[in-house]
Amino acid sequence: MRWALVKVCLAVTAMVVIAFAVPLGLVIREMASDRAFSDAERQAGAIAPTLSITTDREELTRAVLSTEPGDRGHLAVHVPDPGKAADGTEGEALDIGTRRATPKDVATVQKDGRASVAEVTGGFALLQPTALSTGEIAVVEVFVPEGEVSNGVATAWLMLAGVGVALIVGSVAVADRLGVRMVQPAQRLAGAAQDLGEGRLGTRVPEEGPTELRSAAVAFNSMADQVVQLLANERELAADLSHRLRTPLTVLRLNAASLGEGPAAEQTRSAVQQLEHEVDTIIRTAREQRPQTQGGQSEAGCDASEVIRERMGFWSALAEDEGREVRLAGVDRTVRIPVARPELAAALDALLGNVFRHTPEGTAFAVDVHHSGDAVIVLVSDAGPGIDDPKAALARGASGRAGSSGSTGLGLDIVRRIAESTGGDLRIGRSVLGGTEVRIWIGLHGDRPERGRRGHGRRVGRRIGWRGRKEARTATGPGARH
Repeated sequence: MRWALVKVCLAVTAMVVIAFAVPLGLVIREMASDRAFSDAERQAGAIAPTLSITTDREELTRAVLSTEPGDRGHLAVHVPDPGKAADGTEGEALDIGTRRATPKDVATVQKDGRASVAEVTGGFALLQPTALSTGEIAVVEVFVPEGEVSNGVATAWLMLAGVGVALIVGSVAVADRLGVRMVQPAQRLAGAAQDLGEGRLGTRVPEEGPTELRSAAVAFNSMADQVVQLLANERELAADLSHRLRTPLTVLRLNAASLGEGPAAEQTRSAVQQLEHEVDTIIRTAREQRPQTQGGQSEAGCDASEVIRERMGFWSALAEDEGREVRLAGVDRTVRIPVARPELAAALDALLGNVFRHTPEGTAFAVDVHHSGDAVIVLVSDAGPGIDDPKAALARGASGRAGSSGSTGLGLDIVRRIAESTGGDLRIGRSVLGGTEVRIWIGLHGDRPERGRRGHGRRVGRRIGWRGRKEARTATGPGARH
């Protein structure tokens, strides 16, 4: 919009300058020509008194040479043949000075008695008729060089061109400033809308600029305030709903305490304790009410290896009961990631819970962690039947719509959002164990992985999987790949 305004202003100003400058330039040229020929007429009139008194050659020669144009050879006098004088002698035609006009042009002026301008070599010749005492018509010729006719025209045209360029430049500068005044508020509004879309809920727009943009800024700020209020209400609702779970959890905990001793009892009590911890985490998170602002994401993180070891320890007890072979790799060193500990634990629980829920008992599964420098890759693979449509599985609530027993379809969506919050992604494919492989790409710098990096992640997954091919064969036996 800014450059469009500048172009329009440039075109309009150029048209106005041309409309005024061209006629004015022509008028200046005509004025210079009129001035030159007016001076020539004045110079011709200076010799007229001498011609009215005498036609003597010597007298006329002295009179011609005494003038400035005559001294430069620009003045000539043409006296016609007067015929026989009173004493019976023949008259004589006189041509005094430097002659440039043709005899025909001189004769025409003598016959008509009207001044005229004849074009000659190097300029123009003004032919001015003058009456003699004898009644004849003499012609005074004044040579006007081409340079005098156009004297000052080039300078005037240059000045006009300079003024025109200055007007155009000035108008472009004014249009640019007006464009900036209009465009900058629009750019700020667009940038604020993008920031708000990326989750920076503290983004607001200065209410300045043209009236329309000020109104748009006011509407945007009002919308952002309403979004923040709606999110706050949702967090309160989530906290209230989570708080309602405390009563049945208390009953469940008391019942679990009366189960006595044994692996199943301990596992049940551990699950109840974990559930209470998750409910407390939901309530605290919902009540914190910390919308993301310009500062970006929280810098809090966790050690992925420690969290994975902890959650695998929790699920390994159930895996042992169901006869599942479990393999864990890549968690022997600290791996810091920009994901909060509860969020990573929830993501792992969602994926491992899917393995237990959607694969038969005795199905092996594995968790591999790989650190690639700018990202951490977590692979959760199993030897189950696999997923027929991975794209549909990633759709929010897809499993729940499909009618899967005990499935809300939100587990993979939770994992995906956690990965994308770091600039990573979530992909589903076929594992080397024969079943499903879920790959979580967690970015360490907040940048989305490039195309080549994603391919590298797939190669990493294959290398990790190949290390477990032997274990997969042992766990699943022949024909386990689907």
